[in-house]
Formats: sequence, C-alpha cells, structure tokens
Amino acid sequence: DPNAAATLEVVEFDEETGAARPFKVTNDGGRWTLPSHHDYPADGEDRLARTAAGGMGIHKDDFRSDNVADHEALGVVDPLDEGATSLKGRGQRVTLKDESGAVLADFVVGQQPEGRDGFRFVRIPGQKRVYAARMDVDLSTRFEDWIERDLLKLERGDIAKVVIKDYSINERTGRLDQRDVVTLTKDDEGDWETDRMRSNQEVDSTKSNALLGALDDLNIVGVRPKPDGLSASLTRTQGARLTQADVQSLQSRGYYFTYDGQLVSNEGEVQVESAQGIRYTLRFGEVVYGRGDALTAGTEASGAGDEGPEDRGPGENRYLFITADFDAKALPEPRAPSDTSFQQKAESEWTDGDREQKERFDTHEEWKTKVEEGREKAEELNRRFAGWYYVIPADDFEKLRVSRKDLLKAKSS
Repeated sequence: DPNAAATLEVVEFDEETGAARPFKVTNDGGRWTLPSHHDYPADGEDRLARTAAGGMGIHKDDFRSDNVADHEALGVVDPLDEGATSLKGRGQRVTLKDESGAVLADFVVGQQPEGRDGFRFVRIPGQKRVYAARMDVDLSTRFEDWIERDLLKLERGDIAKVVIKDYSINERTGRLDQRDVVTLTKDDEGDWETDRMRSNQEVDSTKSNALLGALDDLNIVGVRPKPDGLSASLTRTQGARLTQADVQSLQSRGYYFTYDGQLVSNEGEVQVESAQGIRYTLRFGEVVYGRGDALTAGTEASGAGDEGPEDRGPGENRYLFITADFDAKALPEPRAPSDTSFQQKAESEWTDGDREQKERFDTHEEWKTKVEEGREKAEELNRRFAGWYYVIPADDFEKLRVSRKDLLKAKSS
C-alpha cells in the first residue's frame, strides 16, 4: 500500500566530494519532517504517497544486463557501495519504509536508456541484474520541493500597508540610526501612495508590484534552527530568558538588541499589515554563503580554513527573521447593540427598534469572530516562525529592500 510509506530516503553521490549525500523525509509521530534539514516541517504526505506509488509500481519491462562491469555505464552503481572503486556511474538509491521501519521498496535508479523517454535503468541493491523500467516517480531531493511554499500565508490582495524601515545599528553601543521610514498605503481607489509624497510624484507601479509580489510569493532557499531558549521567548513561553548563547546566535546572523531592548537587524526591516489585522515583521540579516546542503541546511562550515567567499558559493542570499502579531486597531469595533431584549421575543413580535438592534448585534458578533480569527492566525504564524532563521535569495531581498527614491517617480503627464 503506497499510503503505508512513512519514510523516503534518496541517496545521491557527489562526484566532486566523493561522498554519498542522503536526503530523507519522514513521518515523526504524525508530523512530516526533513531530518537532513534540522527536522524542518515537510509538506510531504501527498508527495510521498505519489512517490511511493510510482516506486512500488515499477515493472521489470526489459532485461538489460547481468554483467557487473556494465553497472557503471548504465549508472546503477550503488552510491552507498564503499567497495566500488569508480566515482562515476553512481545512481540514486531509493528506499521506502513504513512506520515500523520495514522496507517497502529499495532500488537503484540509473541512466535513461537511449531513445526511451520515461524509462530508466533500475537494479535491486545486492543483485547483478539490470532492467529498463518505465518510471513515473518524482525523486526530487530539492529542499524547496518538500516544504510549504506559502511561507507568510499572505494573499497579495489582503496587503493593506507596508512600512519600510531603513536604519543602521551601532553594534558596539546598540544605538539605532534611523535613516528613513517609508509607509505605503492604499488609497480609496486601490492605488498605492506613500507618506511625504509631493503632488508631482506617484508610486512607481513596477517597483510596488515587485515588492507586493515578493511578499505574496516569498521564497526561502534554506533554514537554520534558532536556539531553544530564543524560540521559547518568541512564542511567549513564560519564564523564558535569553542566554549569552542566544544573543551570540542572533549576532552571528546580523541581529542585535538596542540599548532599550528592541530587536533590530543590520539590513533594516519591512513591516506588512494585512486587512485581517496580521502584522508581519521581516528583519534582514547577514549574507549567507554556500551551495547545496551548505546553503539549504548549513551542514558545512561556511568559510572554513583559507577559503575566500568565491570558494564558498554565491553570497547573494540573506538571513531573514520573521515575527507576527495581531493589531486590533486594523479592525475597528462597530457599534454594539444597546438593547438585546429582542432575543427573548419571537421574530414576528419585533419592532423596528428590535430589528435595528439585531442588525447591530450581528455586525458586532461578526467583528468579534474576525478579531478572534486574527489573533489565532497571528499566534499560529508566530509559533511557526519562532523556531527558524530563514535564508532568502538575492532577488527577493532586492525587491523587498526598496528605498523611497526607488518607489517614487514623476507623475505621468
């Protein structure tokens, strides 16, 4: 049963390093996680079921070889075979297990046979025989393919306000130099405008659309776990205190506390408010170097030894620290009913005044529901963000960190 699959492990071989590179997604007590990425939550149940169904549905369509000497050319050398002398010809070893750890499927996937789309060479580990088999299996080991892509859970149309805070922090004194604060809001016609905008200026729609699009579709390319004490503090666990290790963890990624206890970052921040009263704060930190797992999970020491930045992979990526809270002022309280005696009457006995009170009552109850939903969503989001430093690509960083000069242009004639 493909739905019995609780763990998928795909092992690939990195010819540059000469080492096997495992990728794993598993169900841990009902929670899907990526063990190779600090147990980051995986959006994996449906994907794993499809992968399992494809793996278990493989047929031995075409015998190809019983000769071990052919394994390299066919790309079915087991990446975990320490006895294999060649670094080339290593395939992907795919293992599916159920909740008890029992193996449901285990095979090595190799090259595509020439002229046969949809087929791959396949071999059972420990066996010589190689088959060409039709495969409809997505064996992605890309971090971004297994996670919840909608990081903020924010619809573009729900964005009501964006505040861009451009500042620098004196790391020695903890003093903040606030260079500019740009506030973007919607006017009555749905167009965007900024504070301190002159009559001959307007918001550049290309820049604002890029900003809103980046918020709606924020991409992450990596994660790092925050220390437990810091995560507990961010979820408002009573009694939580930041240790020196927590502070060092923050500072190493570009985050500092001011002398009055405000958390700031060395690349400024953006606050986003939704029509539902959710306020997101995105703080941009240090540059992140790396490639592969070094970028997505930080599994290799970045910058070790005498390596220069060019040896550590692209440095355009940035740390991102996200928090969320609820602003009740975004949902003004409507006028409450002054008399609820209509509730004790049959509707046929209501006066015009009763009907007016009922209308007020319904509107006020709807407002209370929205407030409660907003608070609950903010708490859920904050719990989700509390445990992680995120890594975002340069493109998203550049779209989000725009200045007043970038956003404004002369009005079209």
